[in-house]
Amino acid sequence: MMIPEYWKKFVETNSLIGEDFEFSEDEDLSEMGADFEIMNEQQCISEATEAYPGIVAVKLGYFPVAMCLEGSGDYYYIKTEEGPNGALYRIYHDAVEGEKLASDGIEKVIESYASIL
Repeated sequence: MMIPEYWKKFVETNSLIGEDFEFSEDEDLSEMGADFEIMNEQQCISEATEAYPGIVAVKLGYFPVAMCLEGSGDYYYIKTEEGPNGALYRIYHDAVEGEKLASDGIEKVIESYASIL
């Protein structure tokens, strides 16, 4: 399993690994607010292959890229089919229903992940 090249390039070009970002409730499309840290490649792959909801999310086209810093256990994902500058999503840690994700378990946080800069 590999990180999408466009995400890898974005993170490396902007030196984002380990950086944290915060969005107020007004800035977050889900209106919850967000506080997350960009993960390194090993962390992304671990979440995608060893943990839920990552295992299911990857099968549905999402790839984990950031972890919550608020203690919720939720991770942040990009949708691989959206390509460069796609949206950033929060997938709740308890969203797994068998081999699917609950329809209310995925929320768009920002329209373009590039807007974190």
